[in-house]
Amino acid sequence: MEFANKEYLFLLLLIIPYLLWYVMYRKKSEPTMRMSNTLAYRYASKSWKVLLMPSQMILRIIAFVFVVLALARPQTQNSWKDKWVEGIDIMLAMDVSTSMLAEDLKPNRIEAAKQVASEFIAGRPNDNIGLTIFAGEAFTQCPMTVDHASLLNLLQNVRTDIAARGLIQDGTAIGMGLANAVSRLKDSKAKSKVVILLTDGSNNMGDLSPMTSAEIAKSLGIRVYTVAVGTNKSAPYPMQVGGRVQYVNMPVEVDTKTLNEIAAATDGTSYRATNNSELKNIYKEIDKLEKTKFNSKKYSKKYDVFQPFVLVAFIALLIEVLLRITIFRKLP
Repeated sequence: MEFANKEYLFLLLLIIPYLLWYVMYRKKSEPTMRMSNTLAYRYASKSWKVLLMPSQMILRIIAFVFVVLALARPQTQNSWKDKWVEGIDIMLAMDVSTSMLAEDLKPNRIEAAKQVASEFIAGRPNDNIGLTIFAGEAFTQCPMTVDHASLLNLLQNVRTDIAARGLIQDGTAIGMGLANAVSRLKDSKAKSKVVILLTDGSNNMGDLSPMTSAEIAKSLGIRVYTVAVGTNKSAPYPMQVGGRVQYVNMPVEVDTKTLNEIAAATDGTSYRATNNSELKNIYKEIDKLEKTKFNSKKYSKKYDVFQPFVLVAFIALLIEVLLRITIFRKLP
């Protein structure tokens, strides 16, 4: 709340001389009666009327204060923002080949990738985000959407056993995974179109080479960030042997050269994650690089709200007058 005529607030200083007058000279105007000795009245309690006498002064001050505040024109305002959002269209292309079960990241590569991807999605509520998964083949798990609850649900249902169940071929078709993600972005009207490609291997399947898909992405103005997952040497991999799980050290064969070339060709960036912390920091950095654009205008409208102040002043003055002509009435 603010006041349009603040200069009227200086009238509140008049309360000080009024209080001084009330304390110093008020009793002199009260009627008195001479008595030879007041010793008999020294323990007498004051009546309730005497105790309530200052209430008249308090009510006058309240009335005066609220009249002054009303004269100062108190105002309130309604404000709102007209926010225009330019979102970014993002496709996540995630490797779900059986090698993603390796446990150099905890609990394993696929679960670590799903966790950081979920946090990334949750932090971008205004963007269209979709999900492509690939192994020896690629398909769209979720088309681009702003319904991130459904997207996160589908992301959590991603498993690496789809190849083992015969749904798709096992292997690593990086070119096909990237091409599938690019096909979802080709008709996008967004000014910024991005693919985040995550894999732990090298391209060994598919009809399209990774660089062919990268050239298609470049021609469509799509930027590709590549994330290579896995340690530099070998990683523990769970294998079923005689109904029991045994771990073998599986060599890590990430084609970082091709991933670097994909990113360079599309004006993106290539990253390498050898542990959970590095993977999380990579997604944080991508999040900073790809900022959603906001354009907001602020509006406000002021309203006079002196009416409540006038009402309080009137009620206080009315009560004071009623007390003066009834309970505190003085006879000549």
